[in-house]
Amino acid sequence: MHKDWPAMADELNVAIKEVRLGTPDVMKAFSAMAQAATKGGALDAKTKELIAIAIAVAIRCDGCVAFHAKAAVKLGATRDEVMEAMGMALYMGAGPSLMYAAQAVEAFDQFAAMQPGA
Repeated sequence: MHKDWPAMADELNVAIKEVRLGTPDVMKAFSAMAQAATKGGALDAKTKELIAIAIAVAIRCDGCVAFHAKAAVKLGATRDEVMEAMGMALYMGAGPSLMYAAQAVEAFDQFAAMQPGA
């Protein structure tokens, strides 16, 4: 099964905009939480995105996979780092996570191929 992860992220951005317009206070709070959770601290932002993509696999959230694969690429994650994160997701989620791990790697590869010089 092949999915177009960049297109999925773009389509979800349109849908999320509608939610943002309909629930501005909730979405402001969600954005503030996202900023607080992803900023560097004891763990850097890239490590946090690797954790996020592993969690996205474990909870089987396609949109989450798309957004966190894109963010991981932007933060300089390597394919090897994503693979190690997928190993942890598999360990924590067993068989169903294997299906999402394959999709998360596919999403990462698609976003990485879009980078200049790829």
